[in-house]
Amino acid sequence: MGTELKIPIVVLVGRPNVGKSTLFNRLLRKRKAITDPTPGVTRDPIEADCLINEKPLRLIDTGGYKLADCDEMDRLVVAKTLETIKRADLIVLLLDADDITSEDEEFIERLRPYRDRLIVAVNKTEGGRKQADAWNVLSYGFDKIFLISAEHGDNIGELQQEILERLKNEGQSSSNSCRLHGDNDGDRDRAQISIRIALLGKPNTGKSTLSNRLTATDASIVSSVPGTTRDTIEGTFRWKNGGQTYDFTILDTAGIRRKTKVTENIEYYSVNRAIKTINDTDIVVLMIDAEEGLTDQDKKIAALAHDKGRGIILALNKWDIMPQQKNSFNTVSDRIRFLFGQMEYAPIIPISAKKGTGIDKLLDTAVKMYEQLNTSITTSQLNQALERWMIEYPPPSGPQTRFKVKYAVQKSANPVHFILFASRTKAVNNSYISYLRNKIRKELGFSLIPIHIDLKSSPGKERKNL
Repeated sequence: MGTELKIPIVVLVGRPNVGKSTLFNRLLRKRKAITDPTPGVTRDPIEADCLINEKPLRLIDTGGYKLADCDEMDRLVVAKTLETIKRADLIVLLLDADDITSEDEEFIERLRPYRDRLIVAVNKTEGGRKQADAWNVLSYGFDKIFLISAEHGDNIGELQQEILERLKNEGQSSSNSCRLHGDNDGDRDRAQISIRIALLGKPNTGKSTLSNRLTATDASIVSSVPGTTRDTIEGTFRWKNGGQTYDFTILDTAGIRRKTKVTENIEYYSVNRAIKTINDTDIVVLMIDAEEGLTDQDKKIAALAHDKGRGIILALNKWDIMPQQKNSFNTVSDRIRFLFGQMEYAPIIPISAKKGTGIDKLLDTAVKMYEQLNTSITTSQLNQALERWMIEYPPPSGPQTRFKVKYAVQKSANPVHFILFASRTKAVNNSYISYLRNKIRKELGFSLIPIHIDLKSSPGKERKNL
């Protein structure tokens, strides 16, 4: 196994609503975890790379440790938290200055085997409030505690310094790294291409199941309860295809429902985070429940990805439980093509996230799509093709409809964006732009992705977005 630098793992733990996510965001210096007064907002462990005084570490926010009034979801969250603790190089136990509960005491007992890796911080002591009561935490046998305010930043510097002191011997060479999907570790150092994929879709379509299968972990909690995932969970793996090794980052997002069905603030934030991942990804895998079929919500999600110029793969999940009749996939595909209208370029792939069927085809398609997203066509090549296309299908020649596309350039890759310079841009009809778009796709190597075209009369003047 190859030798790599091991990034130390710091895990934030505690019962619900003690401020773990607020501290997580404070240490990261950005809002990554959802924070809300409602207890139990965080379910899946949320991981992010963090720098404290230039020292890199992996910070993990965990779900709350809960014993009283537990349901099945609470038990899954607690089990996931306890699993995450086992991975930790350092554990920060967060307590609430307002109240030390029986759950806190039980959790302290559970953490005794990890005392050599434990830092205790008492939160919500801003401005000195409750400090006298907070010092009573020492009675549980701790040598040192830190009185902090995650929200206001009080004494966070002292806590950071303690983390650094305790991690002095960490960061040595180690074989721990991301998973390699479908290959051995000998190719680990040859990965040069990094592809970001966001899993989007309605609740309960199998996003977390697929994320866990791809990353070969149980990072995302899988449950039949709709809306289990709230934060965006990030995972990584490597995959070898055709002699090339690829780094993948998978973003497992909250299920997206219609606005009229979103009634809680927490779900509102979750859905917004999920939608925003489109800005932070190369490819969107839209998870569609094969039993339920395509919905209006699926079309809206795909339209958002199309508008951003992201690659889009339509993954028909749970295909393994569909009746395996002749031409059944063609029938479903034809219906999807009809409902999606202008997105004929988007590949449709039947998969089973649970059983793993169709996964290699999904990844192979993602690689091809990524290559197309990052393809740049030279201006000379583009304009030679443009001249040929206009000869094959000349623009209208009537006095009111006449125009000429004089010149074209590729403005950007990933997203792929072209600018066409034309005379009398108001006369250029959408059907001719569609003709040119289809020619660009078929002849210049963009068959799997959306491409956007701006029409301009001249630089800095009239512009038409298409």
